[in-house]
Amino acid sequence: MISWIQKTFQRHFRLIFLGMLVIIIVPFVFTFGPSSGIGQGGHKTVNRTFFGLNLGSASDQQRLVDDAGLSVMLQAGYSALQGEQFQQYAFQRYAALHLAEQLHLPGPTDQEIAAHVQTLRAFAGQDGKFDPKTYATFRDSLTTNPRLRESDVLRVISDDVTYNNVQKLLSGPGYVLPGDVKNQLIRADSLWTVASIEVDYTSFKPALTPTETELTKYFEDNSFRYEIAPRVSLDYLDFPAADYISKVTLTDAEVRAYYDANASRFPKPADAKIAVTGADADFAAVRPQVEATLKLEQARRLAAEASSDVSVALYEGKITAAGLDTFLSARKLALKTAAPFDHDNIPAELASGAQVAEEAFKLGADRPFSDVVSTSRGAAILVWKETIAARKPAFAEVKARVTADYLDNEKRRRFVELGRSLRSTLETRLKAGDTLDKSVDAARATTTAKIESKTWPAFTLATPPKDIDYSLYGAIDTLQKGGLSQMIISGDKGIIAYAIDKKLPDLDPAGSKFIETRGKLARYTASRDASEYLGELVERELAKSAPSVEQ
Repeated sequence: MISWIQKTFQRHFRLIFLGMLVIIIVPFVFTFGPSSGIGQGGHKTVNRTFFGLNLGSASDQQRLVDDAGLSVMLQAGYSALQGEQFQQYAFQRYAALHLAEQLHLPGPTDQEIAAHVQTLRAFAGQDGKFDPKTYATFRDSLTTNPRLRESDVLRVISDDVTYNNVQKLLSGPGYVLPGDVKNQLIRADSLWTVASIEVDYTSFKPALTPTETELTKYFEDNSFRYEIAPRVSLDYLDFPAADYISKVTLTDAEVRAYYDANASRFPKPADAKIAVTGADADFAAVRPQVEATLKLEQARRLAAEASSDVSVALYEGKITAAGLDTFLSARKLALKTAAPFDHDNIPAELASGAQVAEEAFKLGADRPFSDVVSTSRGAAILVWKETIAARKPAFAEVKARVTADYLDNEKRRRFVELGRSLRSTLETRLKAGDTLDKSVDAARATTTAKIESKTWPAFTLATPPKDIDYSLYGAIDTLQKGGLSQMIISGDKGIIAYAIDKKLPDLDPAGSKFIETRGKLARYTASRDASEYLGELVERELAKSAPSVEQ
């Protein structure tokens, strides 16, 4: 390779990339799953050939991931691709390198490599250019990693140049129609003067008095919304941490060690009054809270241990539902009853994340006892009584909910109708020559809803005002000067856009802006074409070794 790059890599690049790989590349290894062809779904290794690589081989996986990860890190710095985007890049990059080899494309020149190195964002300063100071900062802040060698860095950079050359070859000229350029210019560079007429939804209070017939019909039309989910009915053995607090004894050293390890959880109260000063003052101010927290943690651990002992005894004794009473009596344990619940409505005394529901719905006649579950109180063992199937309730059971849903739905429907009516009023008054303010006043007189208007100075969609509602973009996109949009719903308000003025940009095909935009669109189209071709190439190659689906 050229001497400048060799010297640069030899001096500093090793320190930079070795440390950065720990942050960037290692997480990528775990983004691939069996469905993508990378990763192993079990212990059995499956050969999946991909342009000479075996995706079922851990070493070949590592090669594909490491090279693509280093490539991304070099080009994008810490702003790396994630998940499926990275996976797509890794596959397409390798496919492009294989295609270059098949086509016998010449390797990158020293000049191409040198030019590419100085465009890498990993070493760019605030001005976006290669910055030796930024580069030195990376060098000083990162540690070594024996996984990366100088030859690896040079190889990946060389491959990236080849990948870019293949993309250019596949891209072609990037054809763009003059109409596409004109539409893009109109969309991005038209000079708009816009007003928004905003209608407050919360202040809109239509008179709604639904009949029983209307509510019943709404219930029948939307019965799926009211289906009662499957529920489980059970008892449980409760092991509350509070019962074990008295069994916990702590030394001063244990309390202090716990505080030192969790100091951020115990901020010193602003009004703390203590006699201790110096380094121990903060600890002394919160010592009671630290001790209480540690005692509770230890008590929860004891509760979990006690419940585990009972769970093991149930399993080893092969206790059945019929023999449970005898088992509990011998250990002086008593069951508690929980109200039937579904996945989303766990009783407060049991609630502690999703584990309780997951365990509860695994139970049945053939498995009446759960494993130990953590609860808000400590620990518990669930004892199955009955699983209640999903059902459609009678209208009377859910009438209150149906009524609330009907009123909400009807209010929204009428709000949309109000928007059409207000637009019609505004359009009529504006065409009659009224000012915007007078037209809005006329609209206010037709409803009790609060209406406000706001006007922005001239702007383009490429450089919009900071305080403009983004939903206005879509509303004005097709408007001409003097046009009113339909009302769009944005959060708790409806918005009608009024195009006070619209000045088109220069659409002369010989103009500099037209030529510049045509070039950008052409490059985008060309790049998209290349990406689509490589994507198809990857799909075809993966399909060759895709595992068959057993019927």
